Amino acid sequence: MSLLDRLESRYGRFAIPGLIRYVVALNVLVYILAKLNPAFLFALVLWPPGILHGEVWRLVTYILIPQFGSFILPEYISAAMYMWFLWWVGSGLEHALGSFRFNVYYFTGMIGITVASFMEAYIFGEVGGSFAAALLNTSLLFAFAHFYPDEMIFIMYVIPAKVKWMAWIAAAGMLYYALHSGLSYLVSLAVALANYLLFFGPEIYRNARTRQQVSERRRKFEEAKASGDETLHKCATCHRTEITNPELDFRVARDGQEYCTEHLPKLPPATA
Repeated sequence: MSLLDRLESRYGRFAIPGLIRYVVALNVLVYILAKLNPAFLFALVLWPPGILHGEVWRLVTYILIPQFGSFILPEYISAAMYMWFLWWVGSGLEHALGSFRFNVYYFTGMIGITVASFMEAYIFGEVGGSFAAALLNTSLLFAFAHFYPDEMIFIMYVIPAKVKWMAWIAAAGMLYYALHSGLSYLVSLAVALANYLLFFGPEIYRNARTRQQVSERRRKFEEAKASGDETLHKCATCHRTEITNPELDFRVARDGQEYCTEHLPKLPPATA
């Protein structure tokens, strides 16, 4: 039984079913309040100095800030699309993982982003607010693409795209930014995405190893085939094969070895 199985059997009753619904509903509320008072959002962002000065609500409220910037669509439409997408991805992921595991995944992501934000501020000396709800939602997208890679969506209701393509594009964008931001951001990014790495990293590693082993076996087989060394039968005594001596017949003896009929071990005489 895995650690998650043990935790679920013990604490599964504390899981919040439909967690993403509450997150989206509060995003809607924050959006309305922000339209009434835009400065309200600054009190919600994940800002380590403010947290250390007693503003502990920032540890949670940053996930409630909706992403509604768009150069193409009106703000309210882009906000609505963001919230619908968050609901869709979160609900699909909860269906795949179950309520308890989805809660663990989401809250582990929040912890990772909080730790990364403090690392950015107090270890690397950068208070840029790079780690926030957008990155947490990206980790949800990665997990969703793991379970539903070929699910089709329509960007701007027009452009068809598979979820796995969106995940690869998001990963490429983060990698590009990380390579131009130095080691500090790369380390912090790995911490921020700890939920994805903990949940899916071992499986990704095993699959990569399996593909490598299969590729290596295929390469060796092709090399042997090309050199003419690949045989079906080989005598354990004289080492002749069906290629070197097509006239020979081969048998498998009791010891499990294969012999030509000339060198096949004789059976012991039967006893009364």
